[in-house]
Amino acid sequence: MVMEVMRAAIDREAAGERVIHMEVGQPGAPAPQPVLAAARAALEHGRIAYTEAMGLRALRTRIARSYADAHGIDVSPDRIAVTTGSSAAFNLAFLAAFDHGERIALASPGYPAYRNFLHALGLEAVEVPVEAASRYVMTPELLEAAHRDKPLAGVLVASPANPSGTVMQPEALGALIEAAHDLGLRFISDEIYHGLVYDGEAETALRFSPHAIVVNSFSKYYCMTGWRIGWMVLPEDLLRPCERLAQNLYISAPELSQIAATAAFDSRPELEVIKATYAENRRILLDRLPAIGFDEFHPADGAFYIYASVRRFSNDSIDFARRMLAEAGVAATPGPDFDRVNGHQWMRFSFAGTTPDMAEAMDRIAGWLR
Repeated sequence: MVMEVMRAAIDREAAGERVIHMEVGQPGAPAPQPVLAAARAALEHGRIAYTEAMGLRALRTRIARSYADAHGIDVSPDRIAVTTGSSAAFNLAFLAAFDHGERIALASPGYPAYRNFLHALGLEAVEVPVEAASRYVMTPELLEAAHRDKPLAGVLVASPANPSGTVMQPEALGALIEAAHDLGLRFISDEIYHGLVYDGEAETALRFSPHAIVVNSFSKYYCMTGWRIGWMVLPEDLLRPCERLAQNLYISAPELSQIAATAAFDSRPELEVIKATYAENRRILLDRLPAIGFDEFHPADGAFYIYASVRRFSNDSIDFARRMLAEAGVAATPGPDFDRVNGHQWMRFSFAGTTPDMAEAMDRIAGWLR
């Protein structure tokens, strides 16, 4: 649905209208300078080739070092698989970890591609509604109840989450991983928004278990969406299965993107400036949205989203999004993609754009709803 909103917004821009984009979850900034310089140097060398299926050893070593730097955790480079974006990582993980027909629990609302991947692979997505009482995150009690209803094989959680930006507190994440282990479930942790946290702390699942499957990406914090480069940290028993799958499905992630991504870790000063822009954008939305009437939303601890209720204005967020685009020139994503039961009452606003655009969007929406 987000792509439909973006297409409608682009159509309006083609007709000469100015649209403010708050629908797509990607950084507005380009890749940082060290990344671009590394890519240029590689192109000057001339030969871009296949790599090992698990990725360039230099990149895997640098990723491993990032866990020591950020979390004080020792991760072997041998446990890291470089993938064609986090999307490929999820597909490899699902194929390697589960058998056809098995059931995997997901928090609802959540990223819609999870359930679509699972469905396409013959697995069953079990959507578990999360509530305000638990800060809208999966809890051991919710997981145990879903498992009692019909046995699960795994659970996937994201922190910070999409569409909400909500971060699982470290103790909550640890308790959920312990519950999954006690139930004999695979635990998959989506950590692609790590680095983009404004309140609290985004802990890695590796802190609590060497058996967790951790997925991360260079797309969000590192501003490399179109480079299609991500990674997984895998438990020992899944290393060879994922390697074999990768060899057959896509041989390797693009070498040029891998070379560029290795330099991304040297880009922190530039990336922190970009993050400061997101933080200011978030402040503007958290100040303005409640005053406009969007006074119910999930905790927006990280990422670059606010997931807000539109119940005060409409019980049809798809129609509300269409009218907001047509009449106010602001594009945002209606909730049914993220939650098929209650999403008609919710909408996701992305604040990854420029600060002037975010301020103007709030002015436009306020004027439209007045």
